[in-house]
Amino acid sequence: QVQLVESGGGLVQAGGSLRLSCAASGRTFSMYAMGWFRQAPGKEREIVAAISWSGRNTYYPDSVKGRFTISRNNAENTVYLQMNSLKPEDTAVYYCAAGSTSFSGSYYYTETEYNYWGQGTQVTVSS
Repeated sequence: QVQLVESGGGLVQAGGSLRLSCAASGRTFSMYAMGWFRQAPGKEREIVAAISWSGRNTYYPDSVKGRFTISRNNAENTVYLQMNSLKPEDTAVYYCAAGSTSFSGSYYYTETEYNYWGQGTQVTVSS
């Protein structure tokens, strides 16, 4: 069992930055691929970043590539999402997720591959 708690959300103007954190507790954090998803009102949940448990491999969809950066600190059981050049369309509830894997270089980009989810943190970008 892994418990995930997100923090760092808030209100920011377009063009601004936010850094989300996800603190994990429970089973060995370093054996989990991690991901950040978001869900805007009336829309399906979508992935915005993923990282392997080694931290060497990452994935971003085109919508955030070059603006968002995912990173992790396995010693501190924390994964981060640095969000720069934020746009109003980035407004959503952001969720942290963990997926078990035996491969240090693997990451996941579909919801069904993640076993554990945080409660979400709201990010609002004003124009």
